Amino acid sequence: MKRNILRLLLSISLFSAFTACETDFDVIAPWKDITVIYGLISQNDSVHYIKVNKAFLGEGNALEYAQIADSSSYGDKIEVTIIEKGLNGSIRTFICDTTTIYNKEPGIFYYPEQVVYKAAFKVPSNLDAQQYTYTVEVRNKITGKIVTADTPLVKDFVIETPRPGQQSIDFISESNQRIKWLSAKDGRRYNVTIRFWFDEVVNLYDTTQRYIDWNFSSVKSGSVNGNEPMEILYAPLDFYPICSNLIPYKDAQQESLVTSRLVDRAEFRFAVAGDELNTFMEVNEPSSGIVQEKPAYTNVDNGIGLFSCRYTKTASIPIGTRTEEKLIAEDIKFVDKIGNK
Repeated sequence: MKRNILRLLLSISLFSAFTACETDFDVIAPWKDITVIYGLISQNDSVHYIKVNKAFLGEGNALEYAQIADSSSYGDKIEVTIIEKGLNGSIRTFICDTTTIYNKEPGIFYYPEQVVYKAAFKVPSNLDAQQYTYTVEVRNKITGKIVTADTPLVKDFVIETPRPGQQSIDFISESNQRIKWLSAKDGRRYNVTIRFWFDEVVNLYDTTQRYIDWNFSSVKSGSVNGNEPMEILYAPLDFYPICSNLIPYKDAQQESLVTSRLVDRAEFRFAVAGDELNTFMEVNEPSSGIVQEKPAYTNVDNGIGLFSCRYTKTASIPIGTRTEEKLIAEDIKFVDKIGNK
C-alpha cells in the first residue's frame, strides 16, 4: 500500500463507502483542490477511459452536493494525457478527448450523464518482448497542478487445462476437475468463469446467441513475477442445475416463444487484475472484524484514486455430445444439434 489517506467524500464510487455515513458535517479545514482519478489499461481494448473528478467539501448535506455536477466535475479546466513508455526509449503520447456516458445508473452521484476522458490506441503487439509502462497525467489548466499515476500491463500467460486445441469438452465426471494455468507477469488476482454459449430458436425461425456464466471464487498469485502454477477445482455435474436455473426465462410468456435451444461452446474466461487493482479490491472487501472503518487506498501522486491494469484471456471449446444429451434430459428445450454426432 503506497499510502493511507484520511477518508474524503470522493466524487466517484467504484465501491460505496457511504452506507453508514452522516449526511451533515462541519467543514473542518479550508477547501483545497484534490484530484480523483480512476482508470484501467488493457491490451484487450482499443479505446481507454479515464474518470477524473475533484473531491469536495461543503456546508450542509453532502448527498445534495453529490447530485450537482459542478461539485465534482472539472469541466474543460483540465487536460488528460496517457503516455506510453518502452524500455527501448520509445514514447507515445495520447491526449484524451472528453466523452459523455448517458447510462450511468442512479446512485449517490449525478446521473445518468457523466463526462469521462478517452484515448484511442492499441497496445503494441510485441508486449511480451518489450516492456511498456503507462502514465496518466492530469494537468489543471488554471492552476498548473499536475497529477500522475503509473501502471505496467498484465502480460500474456499460458492456459494448461483445458488443453489448447481440445476438440470438445463434457461436464459428466462425478469427480472434481481442474482448470490450470501459469500466472501472468504483473497479474495478481484471477477471476475464472465458464461461459456457456448456446443458440436459441424463437418462433421456429429466428436464431440468436445467448450465454450464461458459471463464476468461481477469485484466486491470487503469490507474486507478480509470472509462471506460477495456479488452479481451481470445479464439480462438472454442477453445470446442469446452473443451466436449469439460469437459462429458462423467468417471464413465462417470453419462455413460451422459445422453440428450441442448441449447444455451442464453453468459453473459459480468465479476468486478470494487476497488483494495484488487487490491493484496491482487498482494501474495499467487506470486513469480518470488529473494526469496520478502513483506510482508503491510492496509487496516484498529488491526488487520490486508482490507475492500474487488467487483461482478459479466453479459451473456447465445443460442447460434447454427452453434455448435450444430459442437457436435453434437463427439459429446458435443448435438442440435438445437426452435425454434433
